[in-house]
Amino acid sequence: MKVTLYSTEGCHLCEQAYALLSQVGIEPQVIDIAFDDALFARYGVTIPVVQYNNQELNWPFDLQQLQQWLDNNGITYHS
Repeated sequence: MKVTLYSTEGCHLCEQAYALLSQVGIEPQVIDIAFDDALFARYGVTIPVVQYNNQELNWPFDLQQLQQWLDNNGITYHS
């Protein structure tokens, strides 16, 4: 199962979340919520959201919080 980043174009916070994921070597599947009414209704005001195996990490988070979430979910990353 892949790490997913719920995002939308032009979202600077989403860009920051993507950069943090990249920093630890995670290449997420990016899903733009703008093209799906159900996703937009769910995440429209909370993006960026990182998801793995039905577990979500909501913004705001920093590198340390991301690494702890990855550890808690058994996701291998580069520190």
